[in-house]
Amino acid sequence: MKRVSTLFLRIAVVLMGIPILALCIFLVPNIGGFVGEMIPNIAYIQYFVIFYFHLTAIPFYFALYQAFKLLNYIDKNEAFSELSVKALKNIKYSAITISVLYVISLPLFYIVAEIDDAPGIIVIGLILIFACMVIAVFAAVLQRLLQEVNDIKSENDFTV
Repeated sequence: MKRVSTLFLRIAVVLMGIPILALCIFLVPNIGGFVGEMIPNIAYIQYFVIFYFHLTAIPFYFALYQAFKLLNYIDKNEAFSELSVKALKNIKYSAITISVLYVISLPLFYIVAEIDDAPGIIVIGLILIFACMVIAVFAAVLQRLLQEVNDIKSENDFTV
């Protein structure tokens, strides 16, 4: 049963990565071109937008890789190990990094929303930040829980 559930989660991790890759390949250049047309005074802004969205994809894929490693640890019965705690810590830091990058880009979201008269663009940026922070808090809670389990486990090993 455990192998089936981790297989399902591995498939889910891969399926989470595919749409982001498709967005980076197909949609992000269009968004960059759209922003370049919206702000013709700073035509090079489109390259900045493309670079910035691709920059946020790096910690996302790093977090997916760490989730994949965590599933490997679960399959090897090493779920309650220091390696699992480290993987969760890396996922937490990746989510925080993505949130910080989107917080930094919020002024750009605001400028585009003002020019296009579409306040929903700002809401999209805020939803991205909120979602990443929820993931970071969840990973931090799991990290602390696993750390406490590891501490209790090592304490019991010394007792025996």
